[in-house]
Parts: sequence; structure tokens; C-alpha cells
Amino acid sequence: MSSSVGAERQGAMAGERPRSLELPGIILGVGLGGFVDGILLHQLLQWHHMLTSTNDDRIGVKYYPANTVSGLEMNTVWDGIFHAICWVAVLAGLAILYARVTHHRRRVWTSAALWGWILVGWGLFNLVEGILDHHILGIHHVYAGDQQIWWDLGFLLLGAILVAVGWMIQRRAKPFDPQGDGPVREARRA
Repeated sequence: MSSSVGAERQGAMAGERPRSLELPGIILGVGLGGFVDGILLHQLLQWHHMLTSTNDDRIGVKYYPANTVSGLEMNTVWDGIFHAICWVAVLAGLAILYARVTHHRRRVWTSAALWGWILVGWGLFNLVEGILDHHILGIHHVYAGDQQIWWDLGFLLLGAILVAVGWMIQRRAKPFDPQGDGPVREARRA
């Protein structure tokens, strides 16, 4: 294991970027993006819940309208399951980050590389959840109604923008060596 750490450090010194922030950043982004979706769209704006469009779904799930007590109860249960999955993703991302960053753990939170990967993860959440739930399964839409396709496409566009911006941020960021002294110093040229 120490040889892989040494190889990662040497690669970083040669101008390559340590990839150890990628996985925890993406997983954190997926969980945090899910929380933004669930808290903002499900709870605060109440535009949709997990099963609010099952009357038109493609998989035959019983319809649970959010404007009835029993329908709202079932949607609330499924929203809770969704939030629990987001919570597990955030915990997993934090656990992986904690395991990989052995020094200067406070400084990793100021690393643009980490925040870039978090944005990539959030964008991937939007893309996967949007394609799967809104378009393939049809179990809910961002904002159901006559114009729902535009809301669903806007959700996908936001996801693509988050992935692109996150990718650019992490590519331009100072590499962060999670095993060493913080930002990786560029190798001096003779």
C-alpha cells in the first residue's frame, strides 16, 4: 500500500493530479444533490414527491396522489426512503474522504478539487435521477403538468452544467495530496 501512496505522490509531483478526492467528492455530491432535490422540490416547493406521477408511469406502480391523505402518506414514506439513501451517500463519501485524507483534514475542505468533484457528483445525480425517474420510469416529474417536459429537460440541463463546471473547477484546482502536506507542490525544473 505504501508503494501506491508513493507512486501517487510521485505522479502528482510530475504534474499528474492525485485522484483520491474524486470518488469521495462524487459520492458526496450525489448525496448532497439528492438532499437539495428532496428538500427544495419535495418539501419546500412541494412540486413533486417520489410517486406523484405514477398514474402515467411506465412500470405499473399504484397511483398515490399527493392531494389525498393516504397518497401523501405513501409519498412521504418514499421521500423518506430517498432521503435515507442520500444520507447514506453523504456518510459514505465522508467515510471515504476521511480514510483517504490522513493529514491536514481541515484544509481539504478548502480544496477546489474536492468542491469540483462534489459539483460533478451533484450533476451526475441530476442526470441519472432525471433520466431514470422522469423519462424512463415516469414515476414523477420536476413540475407535473402541460409543460412538464421542459421542467424535466431543464433539470437535465442543470445536471450537465454542474458536471461541466465541476469538471473545469477540479481540473484547474491545485492538486491536493491527501496523504501529505496539503497542496502538491509542482516539481522544480532544472
